[in-house]
Amino acid sequence: MPEPTLAEANSKKVAAGICGILLGSFGVHKFILGYQTEGLIMLLATILTCGLAAAVFGVIGLVEGIIYLTQTDADFLNNYLLTKRGWF
Repeated sequence: MPEPTLAEANSKKVAAGICGILLGSFGVHKFILGYQTEGLIMLLATILTCGLAAAVFGVIGLVEGIIYLTQTDADFLNNYLLTKRGWF
């Protein structure tokens, strides 16, 4: 499988950053980056607690979204697409 390019990193960075800020409690930004396990943890915890965990995961999504959007494309590519850092 070919390695992602900087252009792909930029498009995923923007999509994951915006979804992290707006839909962070559902883990949508994790699914965009290909992190199914982390995304399922966030989604199921939000659903199974009837939304009680949504506040916590919403803050996590907000912070991660801001982190994604403030990184350079090269840093984002290295941290989240090549080395697969799942959290923060």
